[in-house]
Amino acid sequence: MVAASKLSSCIAMAVAAASMPALSNRTYADSPFRFNPFSYSSPSPPPPPSAAPADQIPNAKSEPQAEEPRGSGFDPEALERGAKALREINSSKLSKQVFSLMRSQEKSRLTELDAEKAHFEAIQAQNDLERSKNMAEEQLNILQQEAQAKAQMLRMEDEHARNRMKMDHEKQRQNNAEMLRMQEESNIRKEKARLATEAQNQEQQRQTEREKHELELKNIKAEAIAKAKGRAHEEKLNAELNRNMLIDQMNGEKEKWLAAINTTFGHIEGGIRTLLTDRNKLVMTVGGATAVAAGVYTTREGSRVIWGYVNRLLGQPSLIRESSIARFPGSEMISLAKNKVLNYSTGSSQGKNGLANIILHPSLRSRIEHLARATANTKAHQAPFRNMMFYGPPGTGKTMVAREIARKSGLDYAMMTGGDVAPLGAQAVTKIHQIFDWAKKSNKGLLLFIDEADAFLCERNSTHMSEAQRSALNALLFRTGDQSRDIVLVLATNRPGDLDGAITDRMDEVIEFPIPGEEERFKLLKLYLNKYLGDEGESSKSGIFLKKKPQKIVIKDVSDDLIREAARKTEGFSGREIAKLMASVQAAVYGREDCVLDSQLLEEIVDYKVTEHHQRMKLAAEGGHPA
Repeated sequence: MVAASKLSSCIAMAVAAASMPALSNRTYADSPFRFNPFSYSSPSPPPPPSAAPADQIPNAKSEPQAEEPRGSGFDPEALERGAKALREINSSKLSKQVFSLMRSQEKSRLTELDAEKAHFEAIQAQNDLERSKNMAEEQLNILQQEAQAKAQMLRMEDEHARNRMKMDHEKQRQNNAEMLRMQEESNIRKEKARLATEAQNQEQQRQTEREKHELELKNIKAEAIAKAKGRAHEEKLNAELNRNMLIDQMNGEKEKWLAAINTTFGHIEGGIRTLLTDRNKLVMTVGGATAVAAGVYTTREGSRVIWGYVNRLLGQPSLIRESSIARFPGSEMISLAKNKVLNYSTGSSQGKNGLANIILHPSLRSRIEHLARATANTKAHQAPFRNMMFYGPPGTGKTMVAREIARKSGLDYAMMTGGDVAPLGAQAVTKIHQIFDWAKKSNKGLLLFIDEADAFLCERNSTHMSEAQRSALNALLFRTGDQSRDIVLVLATNRPGDLDGAITDRMDEVIEFPIPGEEERFKLLKLYLNKYLGDEGESSKSGIFLKKKPQKIVIKDVSDDLIREAARKTEGFSGREIAKLMASVQAAVYGREDCVLDSQLLEEIVDYKVTEHHQRMKLAAEGGHPA
């Protein structure tokens, strides 16, 4: 047992001694080879105490170790231990086993070294591969850089070429412009020279024509003088002959007329004697003469009446839409009789009431009445009439006021619309003159009312105005240049700012018709309530020719307070809109079986119409057009 332990310790020492140089001089594949035979090797540590036998420990401690100076490069202690271990192995009985074990350990060690070598070779191959890869990448980068440099060079060359072409093109353009300018200057000089030559030729030609004309005038004058002298001499020679011939002719005519007069008076004397002696012939002669005289007078007066009828029938201008002048003779009497028979006497009530059916602001009403009285007095004193202009929103009573002014002042009334002038084109001027010529035929004087005057009397500087409209405006300006004693011109417009300055300058009275206030709306509601739903509206529909009497409308719970509340709600309504509101109320009442108007129905219709009015105003504001 002791021998085995000693043998194992010797083997360990020998192996340690043999492995120390190998470990100290190991070469790696990834590092450069270094060989240093004199490198310092640290002594191997002594074996642990448990590995050596107890009898060898004192020997190991008693042997002094030779100290070598550090840095000498040679350690003999390991060799000594190896030699000692080898001697012990050779003297041992288990030397074969030891050498066999050593050989197996050496083989395993060689195997490990081969494995390490293969590992180092693999690492070296991988490093070579990476080095090749890096070289390839560097080569690729170099190629890319060369390609980029080449592309940059090509771009620079292309840019230089483009700049050169641009400069060449600019130079060519400048040359062309200079050449064109020179050609234009040459053409201008040629044209000036040609015009100067033509002007000189024309001046010479005109001078020649003037001289020729003067020569012709001299020749004509001399010729005329010669002819006049010849005629005067000839007339002087023939004057005596003509005078003698005229005297002879007059004597012959005198004798002939005297003979005819004597013969005529002889026949008349014989006829009178015959009539005085024969009573029947006298009666027949007197009756025939009376019949002839009556026929002549009847024919003359009949033709005069027929001509007046034709003149009234065909003489009214086509632009006149409405007129108080009867179109047919006697038509006023026929119309009045028909209204009385059919109980349509609304015109007479209006005539009695005057301005009562026209609801206006008190100040505006007083001004209208003043204008009506002034117009009537102007007509009575044969003074020039004053022209008027009414402006304001639609449906505020401008047309009704103009008609009432004509009625109260005793003038005839005619209305036309400015929108009818534009479609006439070139005939508009003729039609305007026809209106003024026709107006002068009125014995009473005529109030000519032009509604929507801005349609053809707008500013002449407007680009939308045609030449025909401008001519029509000029014709009207010509006719109204001086104050007239026959015609009162009344214009109505919604946009007074669009009228031409010359038109507004001819207006003597300018009156604004505003939207009715709350008090005026209250009166209008009561007026149209009575007209459409009251006794007046019902009486206007009954007549002697109606077989069945219509059902009468019954009004319940409609007080003045309710009407005043409706007037407050209808703020912004014009007179026409209020009339349409009451017409809608009438239609709603007719839609009921009992034909009853109560407060609830009136409020519903008023609220509906107010909402409709606001919606219409909103749409007009969004569309950019006036409501």
